[in-house]
Amino acid sequence: MSLVLLESEDVAWFRDDLNAARGVASRLARRIGLGEHRVGEAVLAVSEAASNLAKHAVSGAIVLRIVRTEQHIGLEFLALDDGPGMADVAASMRDGRSTAGTLGIGLGMITRLADTFDLHSIPGQGTVMLARFWPRDSRLRRPSARHASPESVVAGVTRCISGAQTVEDGRPACGDGWAARWDTAETPAPAPWPAPHDAVPDARTSAQGRTVPRPDRLAAAPVSTALGVGRAVLVMLCDGLGHGPLAEIATQAAIRAIRTGRSRSPEEVMTDIHQALAGTRGAAVAVARIEPDCRRVLFCGVGNIAAAIVTPTSKTSLASQPGIVGHRIPILRTTTHPLPAGSTWVMHSDGLTQRWNPQDLPGLLEHTPPVIAGHLLRTAGKHHDDASILVAKGMW
Repeated sequence: MSLVLLESEDVAWFRDDLNAARGVASRLARRIGLGEHRVGEAVLAVSEAASNLAKHAVSGAIVLRIVRTEQHIGLEFLALDDGPGMADVAASMRDGRSTAGTLGIGLGMITRLADTFDLHSIPGQGTVMLARFWPRDSRLRRPSARHASPESVVAGVTRCISGAQTVEDGRPACGDGWAARWDTAETPAPAPWPAPHDAVPDARTSAQGRTVPRPDRLAAAPVSTALGVGRAVLVMLCDGLGHGPLAEIATQAAIRAIRTGRSRSPEEVMTDIHQALAGTRGAAVAVARIEPDCRRVLFCGVGNIAAAIVTPTSKTSLASQPGIVGHRIPILRTTTHPLPAGSTWVMHSDGLTQRWNPQDLPGLLEHTPPVIAGHLLRTAGKHHDDASILVAKGMW
């Protein structure tokens, strides 16, 4: 499976009028040139998802957006709801299974039509479903076909505050946002973090050559903020101060700064963003450099952005520094943290509460980054604030 970064744009949320998603999906799919037959398949999938939400969900929403790789462009949607959830997902996806007196072919049809499909459901809590559609001549196929679908290693979901002020093009303004880009290091790599079962020298007995078992908390290992060699991805999350168009201006300036910049360390990227936000109202910003070959992440945050390394049984939160990027920031400090194999990196704005616990979301971290992000937003999101969440996994 190839690993890619998918950029997303033209994000549209549908909550009260789910049927409106069908028409917007048709316009977006035609605009990006999916082809009439593929447009019809994407619209049919969106329509079925909206119908399922209306029939089964306590409350639900559909998020439509365009996604891009360097070579291709497609259409993606997330369907999120707050219950009742599915006790048996596999059974619910089989044709003929229905709890609403219908033919019961909706979920099965969506998974057959989509190039990428993922669904996670927790009984009593809710469901998040992802479906992605590429042009049929793009070779971006599901794994069962000749060319496997590329999987995005980073994904985010952004939602504006309820009743958000609109901007000139009629869409609601959102002061939160995220971005990511690849970086290839050329400097020598530091040693990878030892696995939990490795031993490290005991400083008190090193003369005798004795060793002690490595502590469970890997933070005890020596740290280095020198850039590692090999694959790396820079990720950024920004929360413009306040709400509305002025907050959005600050966030879009931060997104442009990381996408077009050449800086490689979190501190350098943060400095670029600080300069780009001069003249705006400022923002809370966090930047991370994920180095999977070194099994570590370098992190620098200013303001109220949450960051955590998450496993199915733990959540290790990282601290940001006080300040306002674009106005006044402290002496920037980058911290280095180990990435346990199979862990997930999460960053989010204060539009989500930090009181979520991975142990309350069984099986979630086995899914794709968009579904994880959607589920955490569904679980912890606040409707009285802009909200944005970024998830990275699958590289280490």
